[in-house]
Amino acid sequence: MTTVHDFPEKSGSASNLTARVLSDRAAGEAYVASVCFKHGPPRLLGVELEFTVHHTGDPAQPLDPDLLATALGPHTPRTLRPDSPAAPLPAGSPLSLEPGCQVEISALPQASLRELHAVVSADLDYLVTLLARHGLVLGESAIDAHRPPRRALRTPRYAAMERRFAPLGEGGITMMCSTAGLQICVDAGEADQYAARWAAAHAMGPPLLAAFANSAVHAGRDTGLASARWLAVAETEPVRTVSGEPGPDPAAEWARRMMDTPLMVLPRGERPWDAPEGLTFADWIGGRGAAGMLRRPTTEDLDYHLTTMFTPVRPHGYLEIRYLDAQPPGEWLPPVALVTALLARPSTVDRVRQLCAPVAGRWADAARLGLADAGLAAVARELAELGIAELGTTGLPAETITEITGSVRARVNGSRSQER
Repeated sequence: MTTVHDFPEKSGSASNLTARVLSDRAAGEAYVASVCFKHGPPRLLGVELEFTVHHTGDPAQPLDPDLLATALGPHTPRTLRPDSPAAPLPAGSPLSLEPGCQVEISALPQASLRELHAVVSADLDYLVTLLARHGLVLGESAIDAHRPPRRALRTPRYAAMERRFAPLGEGGITMMCSTAGLQICVDAGEADQYAARWAAAHAMGPPLLAAFANSAVHAGRDTGLASARWLAVAETEPVRTVSGEPGPDPAAEWARRMMDTPLMVLPRGERPWDAPEGLTFADWIGGRGAAGMLRRPTTEDLDYHLTTMFTPVRPHGYLEIRYLDAQPPGEWLPPVALVTALLARPSTVDRVRQLCAPVAGRWADAARLGLADAGLAAVARELAELGIAELGTTGLPAETITEITGSVRARVNGSRSQER
């Protein structure tokens, strides 16, 4: 088996392969298992940083998409300007936009955290400079603290998503247009280790979500929540957001879940992308219900379906850890270093699972209460010390490790150490 050598873009896990028609459910499950969990020694790291964008003098003013496109110039994503060259940032990171024009830096995978830090820092500094020249600034929290949600990108996917989520409440539009996350991408691991890494990535979620919660104030109102962002995600559509119980065969479990998950959207050119109500991917393969009016699905369709899941940890051939709130622009490294250290060695992975067992599955409590919950706070402190002891494995310089140690300890004790 080989390790993951690239983190695919959002368009799909195997978009460079020739699509083939899926003959039955078993073929669909086999395909999902093969593309979502790729085995090999963990060598690469990636990160995706999302930020809301604001007018410098008036952060509550609605963002002007035309001004944002002018500021980004040749780096403007095609979802905003279809004729843009969509050039990556100077250090190589692609730039994308969320439906409310939140910006996202998706750093290319690197062989060490030191290299990843250098790439992300360079591209983030460059982006901040571009925006500042046009009176724009990145937000510091993981939910828009100043404005209500408003969709700015007019793509058929986002239009269909907005219509789908609207009957479920405000969570969907808030998640789409007002939130920003910090996503960490790590290799799945060797065949005999990836189930444990998958389980550990889930287990440490609630205490780390509580420790790095950064989205209490939304649209000028204190929500009373530690992570209003995560609760907005959870409220979109539970079938695609709820964390499953990690078991001994994650690939098979995920493959079954993908077959039984209803389509969120159905790409079909200029026509609306709304999917037939309740139509699962397995139904589509089997030609059941509304699927009888559709062509047979292909592996390309299944790739797209995989991008419509918003679980705390999402497999894309690597593990995409999605539960952390975005941090202020200068403070993204400590949580990334901590997660990297906690997954550095099999013995540490096993210890993570043991430490976190008492708070397993407490996602909602972590989002509502944060470190005000005594059980989550206690586990977060133990987890922090375990990770701090492993920071030497990250390849970061000693002075950076010292800074990260201080920052992480401040966070798990309920304060921040960094200057803004």
